[in-house]
Amino acid sequence: MAKTRVQITDVTLRDAHQSLIATRMRTEDMLPACPDLDAIGFWSLEAWGGATFDACLRFLKEDPWERLRLLKAALPRTRIQMLLRGQNLLGYRHYADDVVRAFVAKAATNGVDVFRIFDAMNDTRNLRVAIEAVLESGKHAEGTICYTTSPIHNVAMFVAMARELEAMGCQTIAIKDMAGLLTPTKTTALVKALVKAIKVPLHLHSHSTSGLAAICQWKAIENGCYLVDTALSSFADGTSHPPTESLVAALAGTPHDTGLDLDRLERINAYFREVRKRYHQFESDYTGVDSRVHVNQVPGGMISNLANQLREQGALARMDEVLLEIPRVRADLGYPPLVTPTSQIVGTQAVLNVLTGQRYKSITNEVKLYLQGRYGAPPGSVDSRVRRLGIGNQLVITHRPADDIPPEMAKLRAEIGDLAKSEEDILTYAMFPEVGRQFLEERAAGTLRPEELLPPPEAQAAPCHLAPTDFNITMHGETYNIKIRGAGHKNEEQRPFYVYVDGMPEEIMVETMGIVPTDSGGDLREPSAAAAGVPGANPRRPKASKAGDVTSAMPGTVVDVLVTVGQVLKAGDPVLVIEAMKMENEVPAPIKGTVKSIHVKKGDNVNPNEALVEIG
Repeated sequence: MAKTRVQITDVTLRDAHQSLIATRMRTEDMLPACPDLDAIGFWSLEAWGGATFDACLRFLKEDPWERLRLLKAALPRTRIQMLLRGQNLLGYRHYADDVVRAFVAKAATNGVDVFRIFDAMNDTRNLRVAIEAVLESGKHAEGTICYTTSPIHNVAMFVAMARELEAMGCQTIAIKDMAGLLTPTKTTALVKALVKAIKVPLHLHSHSTSGLAAICQWKAIENGCYLVDTALSSFADGTSHPPTESLVAALAGTPHDTGLDLDRLERINAYFREVRKRYHQFESDYTGVDSRVHVNQVPGGMISNLANQLREQGALARMDEVLLEIPRVRADLGYPPLVTPTSQIVGTQAVLNVLTGQRYKSITNEVKLYLQGRYGAPPGSVDSRVRRLGIGNQLVITHRPADDIPPEMAKLRAEIGDLAKSEEDILTYAMFPEVGRQFLEERAAGTLRPEELLPPPEAQAAPCHLAPTDFNITMHGETYNIKIRGAGHKNEEQRPFYVYVDGMPEEIMVETMGIVPTDSGGDLREPSAAAAGVPGANPRRPKASKAGDVTSAMPGTVVDVLVTVGQVLKAGDPVLVIEAMKMENEVPAPIKGTVKSIHVKKGDNVNPNEALVEIG
């Protein structure tokens, strides 16, 4: 056997915590481990891209660009790797070529050394500009094959794609097995074929969801793949990746010895074992082997987020129904690989199909764009009935989607205005317009506050003065179950709480009007002069009861109100745009009529049982 060292990309700082704790690890918990991580000798450390950018802005209130700069300074000897969604970059739509080039250039300047570039459709037309931009920046371009199984996918298709990526200039080719679908036999066949077909090195990325990833790594190494992804064992397995330490130990003393220091790895792992405890409230329920992935194909990075999103909507009990519906939607859409953004597109549509009780009664805007060809060419044929329901007789494009997008940077710069203090801020706004703008506004106001971390379970169980988080209240003979799922930043007078009321998510604003003494001391506060109501609380909306009441299929946030009072509508005309589970859903008029009243505005949180707009 030839002596060829196996090199490792450790993904603890990105994909591992995305897979297991909903992408919630904070930069402050990464930096202390960086000196030791930098000394190990990894091929690279995956630390940026994917959902981390969104989570930094939305939940952690961190500037993702600053995270990148801090990590680069703390890891001077180790390449930082990011995951880039080709023409989608880090968002959920295609961007103009000037945005792609600007983003890649700034990512390279701020610290990214290796760009793993993929397209959710495996449409190489959507990869070309990003690859060119990486090569122009002098960085490493890793072209990526999104591995999936279906009646139309086969080894020959993947080999043809690998050859295209190599011809584009990619220095390595990654097999991205985001759902853990590879088996030892399939790994052997695929790696053998790719090694024979291309000259650049192969890199294997496979999640542990099905329980087969570690043995697939072994078979890949046996057949000529010497770059593999792992995660430190404190953040490994389940929907994450095989453990770094285990592979290092398995290869020690063999011709493929990694040469990595196992003792030092164990010390770093001990640190991250303690770090993970801080994020217990975000722990995925899917930490073991789940063989259902061979049917539903939900990727590791998505399933913990999907569970978290269903939990927030009071629908976690319907997870099994959603997992059964996902492959049906995927087949309807022509078998796209399930990886961001197609995993969210298919997953959210599956949730809508389940929660509404009628398949495709409500269709997200992203599914409509997909049906128009705006994400690229589907691998297989799209169901004609679904296409008709989604877009009617609209034109389906066959060219590269970004060819229809004019340059955007100047427009984005004008839209965000003085809130942007740098080109990076403009790109933040480009990736996530609503969340990005809110982040920049809060930064300007000095009000950035990360979501609260709950105390560890042992602290909650200890005898201390903690309030209950799950309780019943009785008013006027009616009993309601209240579950507190989180709280926002508190000031002297008021604080938002996020609760379930009989399973329905609500946001309430609690205003301090008086304080009672506790057994630890304290005094009574007189009622506030401002206590003439509850500022910030959502007003009670009428319950939906009439045919003309416009409702949301899922709890979500109003992105846009498209109508005005007095406007005459036809049945099916768009009324509202609701964001739920990171996807936008255009809500149509249920009947023909005139808009009588509107009970929502942009930014409001809404629930399915509410009349948001009344048409009569």
